[in-house]
Amino acid sequence: MKFTVSEIAKMLDGTTVGDDTVTIDSAAKIEEGQPGCISFLANSKYEPYIYTTQSSAVIVNKDFVPKQDIDATLIYVENAYTAFTVLLEEYQKRIASGKSGIEQPSFIGENSEMGLFGYRGAFSYIGRNCKIGNNVKIYPNAYLGDGIEVGDNSIIHPGVRIYDNTIIGKNCCIFANTVIGGDGFGFAPQADGSYKRIPQLGNVIIEDDVSIGSNSTIDCATMGSTIIRKGVKIDNLVQIAHNVEIGKNTVIVSQAGIAGSTRVGEQCVIGGQVGLVGHITIANNTKIGAQSGIGKSIKKEGLSLSGSPARDLTEHLRSMALTRRLPELEERLKELERKREVSEH
Repeated sequence: MKFTVSEIAKMLDGTTVGDDTVTIDSAAKIEEGQPGCISFLANSKYEPYIYTTQSSAVIVNKDFVPKQDIDATLIYVENAYTAFTVLLEEYQKRIASGKSGIEQPSFIGENSEMGLFGYRGAFSYIGRNCKIGNNVKIYPNAYLGDGIEVGDNSIIHPGVRIYDNTIIGKNCCIFANTVIGGDGFGFAPQADGSYKRIPQLGNVIIEDDVSIGSNSTIDCATMGSTIIRKGVKIDNLVQIAHNVEIGKNTVIVSQAGIAGSTRVGEQCVIGGQVGLVGHITIANNTKIGAQSGIGKSIKKEGLSLSGSPARDLTEHLRSMALTRRLPELEERLKELERKREVSEH
């Protein structure tokens, strides 16, 4: 798919310096650019590459001032990193929108309906009483159970499994092999030491503009709904348990696990391999560093936490610095003890 620099600038609300008729057909890192590529410069340490890059165009911040001549056409925007992300998203959407029609074999159940301009890949399955919006792309080997709703412009990638009564909003993207709506981990201990399964009767609600990476799992609620609010971004290999609620625009990184009935606020960032126990609340704008363990509610907004158990990030970093000095401190302590023994004799 090809765009002119002028078309890209219009898409990004940017202005150009240089030849805006140049055609762009791919994206590349600024240090690896070739003719026909577009790159971006957001970090000043990469600035030397803009003077040598072979890319045909480079997206830059509006306050960028070149220190020497540049061959590439420049596109000036408010935020180069954000603009480049928008461009990649648009490119992905246009590629996806090229998919349409129904491949065979595929199946759609009784009383289910699919909107205009949709795509159903081979071996995909849609159950009964489903409502699929306009321009929805359902790739091969995806499974959608009964009573499912999917909003306009959403994409269901290959191998996704969506259980009964799940509701998915508009402009969502669910990547390969993710499972949504499977049973939560609910077992009641019995007097004889065994466990009795607790039926999981709720569903999952995913609001608009949510992205869920590959091989993640979001369990249905025991009763009520597990809820992923608007704009949430979930990485690969994330586990979200039954009755959890994730607030708007929160980011959850790979291998994080959130136990049942926990409420995560808006605009939070949860790093890789973070674990949250169940039945707690995480305040808005909380940032949790990788491999941290959260064992109690975080009530104050805007905190940055790290460690297991997690604590204030600055305090954690100080402790880590002291830990690295323990061998040195041990030697100093031994030396003091030797001096004391000498003085006592």
